[in-house]
Amino acid sequence: MTKEKFKIPTSEPDVTDSNEDTSVNLKPKMSLLNGVTVIVGSIIGSGIFVSPKGVLMEAGSVGSSLIIWSACGIFSMIGAYCYAELGTLIVRSGADYAYIFEAFGEFPAFLRLWVECMIVRPCSQAIVALTFSYYIIEPLFPDCEQPGVAVRLLAIISILVLTFVNCKDVKWATRVQDIFTYAKVLALLLIIITGFVQLARGNFEYLQTSFEDSETDVTKIALAFYSGLFAYNGWNYLNFVIEELKEPSKNLPKAIWISIISVTVIYVFTNVAYFTTVSPMEIKSGAAVAVMFSKRLYGIMWWIMPIFVSLSTFGGVNGILFTSSRLFFVGGRENHMPKVMSFVSINNLTPMPAVLFMGLLSLFYLVSSDMYALINYVSFVNWGAIGLSVFSVLYFRYTRPELPRPIKVALIWPIIYTIGSILLIILPIYAKPVETGIGILIIASGIPVYVVFVAWKSKPKFLTNAIDKGTCFLQKLLLVVPEEKKLL
Repeated sequence: MTKEKFKIPTSEPDVTDSNEDTSVNLKPKMSLLNGVTVIVGSIIGSGIFVSPKGVLMEAGSVGSSLIIWSACGIFSMIGAYCYAELGTLIVRSGADYAYIFEAFGEFPAFLRLWVECMIVRPCSQAIVALTFSYYIIEPLFPDCEQPGVAVRLLAIISILVLTFVNCKDVKWATRVQDIFTYAKVLALLLIIITGFVQLARGNFEYLQTSFEDSETDVTKIALAFYSGLFAYNGWNYLNFVIEELKEPSKNLPKAIWISIISVTVIYVFTNVAYFTTVSPMEIKSGAAVAVMFSKRLYGIMWWIMPIFVSLSTFGGVNGILFTSSRLFFVGGRENHMPKVMSFVSINNLTPMPAVLFMGLLSLFYLVSSDMYALINYVSFVNWGAIGLSVFSVLYFRYTRPELPRPIKVALIWPIIYTIGSILLIILPIYAKPVETGIGILIIASGIPVYVVFVAWKSKPKFLTNAIDKGTCFLQKLLLVVPEEKKLL
């Protein structure tokens, strides 16, 4: 396969007269507000509701944990700022997969795609769907454990429903994302307002000695930082669907700044609110802190918080499915996945095969008991890929300085983020060498797949014919066709 250079648009695509555009491809239907809800909805999941114990345990004190929550937001903002340059320079969906492909070639890009598509994304979606199920039925079983069969069945239903929505219409998917993002932000604002009321009543016992028992071990502080950054994971998800964002040069940076600043403020104040009611020891115990908070302060209305958590996670499932399917789509476009993945529905103009594959793979992982372990094994890959993408800002400045850059960041920011990413890669190797070794083996499993299906060009005719027949069958079954190239 000949590597295709990315296209540099001389102007923004015309989205004002989209009714006359009859070409079959993914349309730029997402507004600035949709972009904000994709980022915010992808970042805010169940973690901030369930238990922010990871940061507190390693930081040692309330004050140190609040500083780390703020620092993680700033670090995420630096990465997002660098991605704003990349997203407006390479106006192509796929985010770090597309950036690594263009900068360093198809082999490292394929390995990133392999781990992300086959393990990280479907596993994450299955986990979030299970969390949704646990919390949506918790009010029905307040004093006992939820039945496992019912939880998994509800998780299956949620994935199937959202798979249908994402196959049907991009606007339906973004509307779902909007509504459930509003719900999760409303829940956190409710917690924050309640926290301010608690402070006004003088309930700041745990904040008075906020830096007592602060951790001074650099390794533990780094682990706290690592835990905090996981709660901000998802800030780069809008870059995965950049081709469907209206006026990306204007709306991408705006969406990034609005989202990251808002989430950082919300996260810090939510933690402050928790500490007005729940003790640090209780948070370290791993309790579902938002539910405990609501039981102590909202009386018979305590059940509202599990409902809000379930709404938050339902929106999270939709965000993962929406963005991940575009990663499958771009992989098919580059012949790194079956070609049918890059086909578009004739009737709905959605990447139906990619959405269906993502949904079905997530259902497969629901029957597995090891998906949490799989995620932990390959988690360091995320920082490696994002760090390599941010480093590509420096690479493109050196190798392609002539390209137009609607957004041009100061070089100090990609340098800082690249150094930070290197530390985040080294940390798990030092702290968990066995798990990291297993993760490396999982990544290496993509090498023979790459050799057989990508690098091997002269495949036997019977094999290529079989692949073509399979593609044709799926094309007829799903009523999908190859996308028509956009003229820029």
